[in-house]
Amino acid sequence: MNISFKINNEAITVNVSDENTPLLWVVRDVLNLKGTKFGCGKAACGACTLHVDDVAVRSCSYAVKFAEGKNVTTIEGLGDAENPHPVQQAWIEEVVPQCGYCQPGFMMATAALLKENDNPTDEDIDNNIINICRCATYYRMRKAIHRAAELTRETKL
Repeated sequence: MNISFKINNEAITVNVSDENTPLLWVVRDVLNLKGTKFGCGKAACGACTLHVDDVAVRSCSYAVKFAEGKNVTTIEGLGDAENPHPVQQAWIEEVVPQCGYCQPGFMMATAALLKENDNPTDEDIDNNIINICRCATYYRMRKAIHRAAELTRETKL
């Protein structure tokens, strides 16, 4: 079965044997974009978070058939070395990662939050960024989220 969508603003068509294959496996194994991680496989940890039409989704439980005709953004499409997204820039400035495994999911969840709310409170962060980090870098992530919010507001000026 062919499924067509955009990935990081590039139109593609993938052939899958099962339309219920999780989008995560298509992104990682078919498209070879390894930034999106597998964590729990139950949409609980958030390591697999990416955007579908600018909404953060847990791709381990999001069937590829639902991506048909949509725009999917992975961490690779958020920004790049020359022009990092404010979230990526803040993560660098605040030296957030310890092991780094969960960080792409956290950054994608944060980017989605900042698209809706560019001045989140700690309560907003707690209610919206519900990913899990085994290294417990939550304090540095919270700092980076506030910094990313500042950078986001600055880019709007």
